[in-house]
Amino acid sequence: MIVWQQHSDNPENGSNLAKITKFWTSLNDRKIAWRQRLVPQTDINAIDWEPQRFDEEFKLQNPQIRGITLYWYKPDLEQERSTTPHKLELDIQQLQLYIYPQSQKDLVIRVGIPEIVYQKIEIANPEWESSRSGENHILTLRDKQQRIEVKLTLTPENLDRLREQIVER
Repeated sequence: MIVWQQHSDNPENGSNLAKITKFWTSLNDRKIAWRQRLVPQTDINAIDWEPQRFDEEFKLQNPQIRGITLYWYKPDLEQERSTTPHKLELDIQQLQLYIYPQSQKDLVIRVGIPEIVYQKIEIANPEWESSRSGENHILTLRDKQQRIEVKLTLTPENLDRLREQIVER
């Protein structure tokens, strides 16, 4: 995590802001996910980043940092938007920038490349059958009520890992 904080005496603070600026400007003309959440009093890791009603996805236009203020445009809006943070955190692994605005100390904004959202299917006590195809193992799960069939093709290595995890639990 690359962190910049206003009034910090961290000797890396300036270079961290430069790295964050480079990331912010690299988002120009890219589709981003913009999410705002209240910061919990207890644990910031408890924030639910799952998509919610007022979250936005849009192509970020002309993102800049001038001084310590982040500027940008949204498509189809002529007015430049801005926010001045008291803290910025860049998760370079997940390509997410966390902005803590000066004006709202209890708010965090997460800006980044939209993540892949997987369709989740829950099957309780499915019917199942197993078979082999060459060296691979095929496991078929069925839920007649939902009319879902899932076919898993497992390599010998994946099958061994699955067995280990089932035995551990």
